[in-house]
Amino acid sequence: MLRLCGLILLFSTAIVAQVPTPKSVLGFHPTDERTIADWEQIRDYFTKLDRASDKVAVREIGKTTLDKPMIVAFISSADNIKNLDRYRQISAKLADPRTIKDQSELDKLLKDGKTIVSISCSIHSNEIVASQMSMNLAYEMATATDAETKTILDNTILLLIPSSNPDGVQMVAEWYRKTMGTKSEGTAPPQLYHWYAGHDNNRDWFMLNLKETQAITKLYWQEWFPQFVYDVHQMGQNGARFVIPPFHDPPNPRIDPQIVRDVGLVGYKMAADLQAGGVEGVATNTTFDMWWHGGFRSAPYYHNSIGILSEAASADLMTPVNITKEQLRATRPARGLTSPLENSIAHPDVWEGGKWGPKEIANIEMIASRSLLSLAANYRHRYLKNFHDLGRANLARNEGEPQAYIIPAGQPRAETVSRFLEILKWQGIEIFEMTNELYLRMEKDKPDFHEMPLGSFIVFVNQPQKNNILSLFERQVYPNRINPNGEPDQPYDVAGWTLPLQMGVEAEAIWEIRDLDKYRNTLKPLATINQARAVMNLKPANEPFPKVPNPLKSNAKIGMYQGSMGSMDEGWTRLVFDNHQIKYASVSDADMRAGKLDYDVLVLPAIAENAIVRGLSADRYPAEFSGGIGTDGIANLKRFVENGGQLVCFDDSCELVIKEFGLPLKNVLSGVRRQDFYNPGSIVKLNVDTRHRLAKGTLEEMPVYFITSSAFEVGDTAKVTTIARYADRDALMSGWMLGEKLINGKAALVEAGHGKGKIVLFAFRPQHRGQTWATFPFMFNALEK
Repeated sequence: MLRLCGLILLFSTAIVAQVPTPKSVLGFHPTDERTIADWEQIRDYFTKLDRASDKVAVREIGKTTLDKPMIVAFISSADNIKNLDRYRQISAKLADPRTIKDQSELDKLLKDGKTIVSISCSIHSNEIVASQMSMNLAYEMATATDAETKTILDNTILLLIPSSNPDGVQMVAEWYRKTMGTKSEGTAPPQLYHWYAGHDNNRDWFMLNLKETQAITKLYWQEWFPQFVYDVHQMGQNGARFVIPPFHDPPNPRIDPQIVRDVGLVGYKMAADLQAGGVEGVATNTTFDMWWHGGFRSAPYYHNSIGILSEAASADLMTPVNITKEQLRATRPARGLTSPLENSIAHPDVWEGGKWGPKEIANIEMIASRSLLSLAANYRHRYLKNFHDLGRANLARNEGEPQAYIIPAGQPRAETVSRFLEILKWQGIEIFEMTNELYLRMEKDKPDFHEMPLGSFIVFVNQPQKNNILSLFERQVYPNRINPNGEPDQPYDVAGWTLPLQMGVEAEAIWEIRDLDKYRNTLKPLATINQARAVMNLKPANEPFPKVPNPLKSNAKIGMYQGSMGSMDEGWTRLVFDNHQIKYASVSDADMRAGKLDYDVLVLPAIAENAIVRGLSADRYPAEFSGGIGTDGIANLKRFVENGGQLVCFDDSCELVIKEFGLPLKNVLSGVRRQDFYNPGSIVKLNVDTRHRLAKGTLEEMPVYFITSSAFEVGDTAKVTTIARYADRDALMSGWMLGEKLINGKAALVEAGHGKGKIVLFAFRPQHRGQTWATFPFMFNALEK
C-alpha cells in the first residue's frame, strides 16, 4: 500500500512538473519589478497552460479593436472542464427561471451546478499588474493540491480574463520597455491605451460601442451568466493600499438589496483574509458607490450578479516607488476616508509608507482572488439559489412599475432605433415586434387607451432582467446629497444615463395592454436585429453593430486635433466618425505648430487649454511628445479661421478659443463653487432654433448630456448667433443638478464669424462617450461648410 501511495504521489508530481511555470515560458517571473509581459507573451503562456493542464481550457471570445485575439481561460476540475457545456446550460437555466419546469428540476440544477466566477484584469492597461498576476493565479489553480484549491476547482468554474483590453496591455508593455532606464520610465504611454476610449473603456457596459465590451457581454449575458464578476483595478499611489467593498452610499434603488448585501459580504471576506495575511492599508466603505450603471463591476448588478471592484495603490507601472508618510498625509480626503493615515472601522490597520511595487500589488490581488473563489465554492448552493431567486422575483410586477415599454413605429432616424434595439438585445433583453395594432394605456393615472400601429416594438418589464430594463429606460433621480461642508457629495462617475433620452429614441412606458391575452400570439419575438431592420426598411446588417451611412452631404476636408496627451473625448469623436464612415485626418501638435492645416473644417474635441497649449511635460517625456501646440499653433489656428476655415470646438476646448479669438462670450460657470452649481453627468433639456443650418434634423426641444460642461452668456448678439439654449426652467431630465438657475436660458450652441471663416462652439459634448446619438446631428451639421 505504501508503495502504491508513493507511485501515485510520484505520478501526481510528474503531472504538475509538466505544467509550465510562467517563468519557464516568459524567462522571468511575472510581477517581478522592472519586468513586463506583453499581450502576445501572456496569450502564449495561456496557450501552453491549456495544452499542459486538463484543468484549463482557453477559448477565444472575439477580436479587439486592433484585431488582437481576446481570450478567456476556463479553470476548474478536470471533470468540470470536460463538461463545460453542461454547466453553461445549467447556469443559463438558473438565469431564466421560466425555463425550469418544476421544483424537482430546480433542485437538481442547484445540486449539480457550479458557481460561475469571472475575474477580469487590467481593463485599464496602465493598471498593469493584474494582467501579469493572472498568469500566476492560473498556474496556482492548475497545480496546487491543497484542500482549499480542490474545493474551489470542484465547486466553481473560473472564467479568467487576463485582460479585457489586450491592445492597451501591448501598448503599455512596448512603451515601458522602450523607456526603461530613461526619464520616462514608469509613465503612461503618450496615447490612449484603448484606441478609441482610453480610460473610458470602463464606461461602455450598457452602450456596447467597443468590440471588447461586445465580446465580454456576449460571454456573460448570452452564454455563461456568472454569479460573480470581479474587476481588478489599480488607483493612485498615495491613498489606501487597497479599496474593496462594501462601497459608499448611495445604492441605486434598481439594485436588489440582496446584491448590495452580498457585495459587502465578499468585500469583508477579502478584508479579513488580507488582514490574516498581514496586509496593511485595506479600506472599505470609501470612494466608490453603487449608483452608476455603465462599469464592468456595476453592470452585473442589473443582471442579478454580484459585481466586485478592487483598487490597489499603483507603482510606476512595473517600477517600484517609495511612498513617504508626508505624501500620505497630504492626500486629499476621499468619501468615507479622511486620510490614509486615519485609523477607523473601515480602515483599521494603517500603512505608514515604504516601498511599493508590483510584488506587493500582486500579493494583494492574489489573496483577494482566492478569497472570492473560496467563498463562491464553499457556499455554492446558496449563491446559485440566490441567483435563481433574483431572476424569479423579477417575473412579478411590483407596485409603481410599468407593464412594458414601447418603441413606436415610424420614428425618424431608423438607424438609431436599430442600434438602440441591438444594444438591448445584445444584453439579453427580450423584445417583441407588434404584428397587430394594440390599444395601450400610456399614462399611469388615466384610463385612456391609445392605438399603437404594427411595426412597433415592445419590451415587457417582467423578465429576469427587469432591473436592467428599468435602469436603462427610466429617468434617474439622484438623491440630493450634501456633505457637512455644504458641498454636493460627488457620485462615482455620473448621475443619469437614461438610454432613450441619450439616443433620441421615443420609448414610452405602458401601464396596461388591452386584451393582451387575446393578442399575445401576435407579438413576435425579435430573433435577430435584421428582423427589426426589415420592419424599418433598412438593409440587412452583415455583422453586429454595423456602421451606418455617412450623414454628410458635402465633401469637406475634415481634420481632428489629436494631441500627445491622449484625450478620451477625441477618441470617442473618432469612434463616432468611423462608425458613420466620415472621412477625416488626425492633426498632431507638430502639425499645428507647423501650420499643416489644409482642411475645410477643424475639430477641437473637449480638451482643456493647458493640455492643448502645453501638452506633456518635457521633464518626463521626449521632445517628440511634449510641448503641446504652443504659441505657434495658436497663431496658425487663428490664420486657419481668418482664411476661411471652420473651427468646431467641444466643451473644454471652447475656453481657449473664446480667449484667443477675443469672442464676446463668457462661460458663466467658470469659477463657480460646487455649492452654487453642480452637475456631475446628467441629461438636460435644450431649446433649439430649428431654422438654423446647425439644427437641421433636430427638434425644438432636445435632450443633451451635461458633464461639468459650460453655459455661455453672449455679449454681442450681432457677432454671435445662438442656435440652442438650456431650457428656461425645469432643464433637468435625468440625474442630478444643483443651481439650475445659473444655466437656465444660457447659450449652449453658438456660431461666430472670424475673418472669412466661422467658429462653432458647443458648451457640451455632442458625442459624449459615443452614447448621445440624439445630439450627433448637431455635430454632423457643424462639419458641413
